[in-house]
Amino acid sequence: MAAKEKTVTSVTEILDTIISSAKEEEMSALAKKSAVGKAEALPAEDKGVAETTGKVASDIDLDSPELYLNRELTWLNFNKRVLHEARDRRTPLGERVKFLSIVDSNLDEFFMKRIGGLKHLVAAGAHEPTIDGRTPQQQIDECCAVVREMQKIKHQTFVQLRRMLEKEGILLPACYSELNLEEQAALREHFRTDIFPLITPQAMDPAHPFPFLSNLSLNLLVTLRHPGEEELLLARLKVPQGNGIPRFLRVGERECFIPVEEVMGHNLDFLFPGMEVVSCELFRVTRNANTEQDEELADDLLDMIETELRDRKFSPMVRLEVTGNMSALHRGMLASELGLDEDADIYFEDTLLGMGDLMALAGLGGPELHDIEHHPVENAKLHDTRNIFHIIRDTGPILLQHPYESFATSVERFVREASKDPKVLAIKLTLYRTSAGTKIIDYLVDAARNGKHVSVVVELKARFDEAANIRWANRLETVGINVTYGVVGLKTHSKVCLVIRRDYEGLRRYAHVGTGNYHAGTARLYADLGVLTCDPEIGEGLTELFNYLTTGYKPKRNYGKLLPAPKVLKQSLLDKIKREIELHSKELPGLIRLKTNALEDPDITRALYQASQAGVRVELVVRDTCRLRPGLAGISENIRVVSLVGQFLEHARIFHFRNGGADEYFIGSADLMKRNLESRVELVIPVEEAALQEDLGFILTTQLNDNRTAWDMQSDGSYRQRRPGRGNEIRSAQQIFIEAAQRHYFSATRLRKRKPKGIARRRGGARH
Repeated sequence: MAAKEKTVTSVTEILDTIISSAKEEEMSALAKKSAVGKAEALPAEDKGVAETTGKVASDIDLDSPELYLNRELTWLNFNKRVLHEARDRRTPLGERVKFLSIVDSNLDEFFMKRIGGLKHLVAAGAHEPTIDGRTPQQQIDECCAVVREMQKIKHQTFVQLRRMLEKEGILLPACYSELNLEEQAALREHFRTDIFPLITPQAMDPAHPFPFLSNLSLNLLVTLRHPGEEELLLARLKVPQGNGIPRFLRVGERECFIPVEEVMGHNLDFLFPGMEVVSCELFRVTRNANTEQDEELADDLLDMIETELRDRKFSPMVRLEVTGNMSALHRGMLASELGLDEDADIYFEDTLLGMGDLMALAGLGGPELHDIEHHPVENAKLHDTRNIFHIIRDTGPILLQHPYESFATSVERFVREASKDPKVLAIKLTLYRTSAGTKIIDYLVDAARNGKHVSVVVELKARFDEAANIRWANRLETVGINVTYGVVGLKTHSKVCLVIRRDYEGLRRYAHVGTGNYHAGTARLYADLGVLTCDPEIGEGLTELFNYLTTGYKPKRNYGKLLPAPKVLKQSLLDKIKREIELHSKELPGLIRLKTNALEDPDITRALYQASQAGVRVELVVRDTCRLRPGLAGISENIRVVSLVGQFLEHARIFHFRNGGADEYFIGSADLMKRNLESRVELVIPVEEAALQEDLGFILTTQLNDNRTAWDMQSDGSYRQRRPGRGNEIRSAQQIFIEAAQRHYFSATRLRKRKPKGIARRRGGARH
């Protein structure tokens, strides 16, 4: 133990003694960048972390906390990059509103999941630090400090956007007092007829228990008194939303919107006739979403999930948001009733609570306020009216890139034709998230009714989609589909559809393996990849995977080419990193390129440090959480980390290893997080065809060279946005992919039109 402490101290000394050298190096790098433009920076999340240079690798303990960034803080830093898009003048105004909404919704989920989980640990007396050296309470304190900083930026951004929208004739949202008398009268009548009947005032006094407050609900705290009396009374009103009542009400025919809570606050005489309204204060609550029970003790998994959903409604509060006009007395009263710390758990907002609801207004205005509307095109290889299984069999594996290529004409078509094809005998599919707009569920039902064997593995514990997945599971079971819920203790996160078809030479397995869910909505918003294939070895491995998912039995299984988690994937990745180190040479330098949503697993991070120390070049495209610190001399000077924030959410996972010149490429569902690699059923498959490898290489190279949406991670955890100077063409990787998909599609269309129809035989036969 003493030896270890001495090593860690040594690391700290190394980090602290060479700041000046690192700063000189950074200034030199920035000077070089000035030729193409200035980089815009976001601050580091780990205060006081020094950049390093010029130290011998053997001096560094790769388990030192200083080398690992905090998961929660790096995720918040990602949301700062998203928030920056709401402030970036290059982003169309309507899209800026969208990004502001996304950030607020992300923070809601952050408090429900991450802060809620940390509070559970604190309540349980847990003090064990994470690999970055922080205890649960330290993480809560630092995260909440960052959130408060972000709140100030959100407030400033909202005020700025509202002012800019007003110049476009859009009042978002307007103030009730600014409306004319006719508009106020119309809103009052609408309130009386369509909203007032749905509101139930609840008194708050010794005779009435404190009312139940649902998660993320908006509430009015109304202070009243009887005329001529001094005694103050309190009542709570829940702001109704949903079921036909939008958060923002349109005023007349113009693009002017009023929050429904403001309309309520100006028409309280309907609810409290004859009473004097002293004050009306708005607040919002967030509950802990971590209510998971032990699967191994459950007799019925479906019943257990339904119980968890009920428990979540009554779970402890983790945050109270209030408007700035709420009195200190009322803030203290609410904090006490909700079991919150008045200083630590209350957040103030002077403009608009629940900015996530702005998504409903993000589409306002003309096309000049938005990104150019994107229409996915058909995959060039699928621009063929033949049976899709014949196309796959004849052309070989097909790489799909969404949303640039259509989900409906590829993945949905694959399942639709399988449901109707008389030669298809069975369909097996994993379902993590889906939506009512996705036709795959309907096609599975059709397949069952057409006499095919259909088996679906439904993940009931997909966070915040549990209730929907229960409904899908019940619907599938009613038509005779075999529904199972995966392996006890492991979430099924893989995205796989396996089709067994009787071809002319016998049974053949066809498959779709993807990085994204079978969800038509997100397929238009998330950047994902998929492969359609009939590779026999992949098909055999998928058969083993489904047998494991439907039984949970763990005999030694031969997955062939597949890299499933939790059994194979993590060790395989570590082995491939180690192999890259061993094969690295001056003549053929090693190269590792990874694209993932998150890099959190300490073992993978440590292995990448070791690869860098050995001289292997490591290029990472990491969307959000990243523990690794690039650019540390002697540790990670051969590593660069890029994050992209653009029109679509980057969701694909690609793994590339140079492998001594015999390049290996993989795609799959797994992020490089401990939970994904050790506690989920994930699937990564190889992409072996040279043309498809070239396509994946093009994706990685294009994103690494992006000069519009890319942020370069600095060694202290901060990020710098690339800002090319005048004269340099500014094009995002996503725009390049849109153009490439369209180019391939139109090329395939022209070729099909030019395809010769054959030569007619001359009358009388051919001449000799």
